[in-house]
Amino acid sequence: MPNAPASRLQRLAAFITRNGRVLLIGAAVCATVAAVELWMGRLPFGPDGRIGLWEGNIWSSEQSQRFADPYTFSHTIHGMLFYAILWLVARRTSVQARFVGALLLEGAWEILENSPIIINRYREATIALGYVGDSVFNSVSDIVFAACGFLFAWRARVWLTVAVIVAMELGTLALMRDNLTLNIVMLIHPVEAIKQWQMAGRPLP
Repeated sequence: MPNAPASRLQRLAAFITRNGRVLLIGAAVCATVAAVELWMGRLPFGPDGRIGLWEGNIWSSEQSQRFADPYTFSHTIHGMLFYAILWLVARRTSVQARFVGALLLEGAWEILENSPIIINRYREATIALGYVGDSVFNSVSDIVFAACGFLFAWRARVWLTVAVIVAMELGTLALMRDNLTLNIVMLIHPVEAIKQWQMAGRPLP
């Protein structure tokens, strides 16, 4: 099919034309979060300055510094939950407007998550004992993954979205003894028994 590449380019161009304003707003949200975090003292790529795509060890000092890590699944779920919440409270608005709302919510959380009050809360109440905050690179990627989660929930059937959320939560629970649910519980109302169970999974030095 000699015209297939041209056809794909045409579809891409049409998509950008239809959604150009939303894409620009999304880029502006990412840029604003990055600027605010740099002003707050966050480092662009973490303490070592290295650009990385994946860090799978949640106990590593490189956690939350790379493009993706096991907590990326939690941020993807954020997007799915934001879709559900905004559909419930603002279903009469366009999906584009709700998408922008989801990006703003995730961007606000990224800024709050990297504030001293939340960083210290993570250190005191959760297993993130040496947590120093996200790199700006990681924060922006979290927003991107939340956007992907929102778009997935928009296009998928409800049962499939729920199944994916459950699979992600159970998968990360098995992988690292942590997930979005436990993260929320431990931030709001820490349970010492849960923390001890999570700490038991820490590798020996």
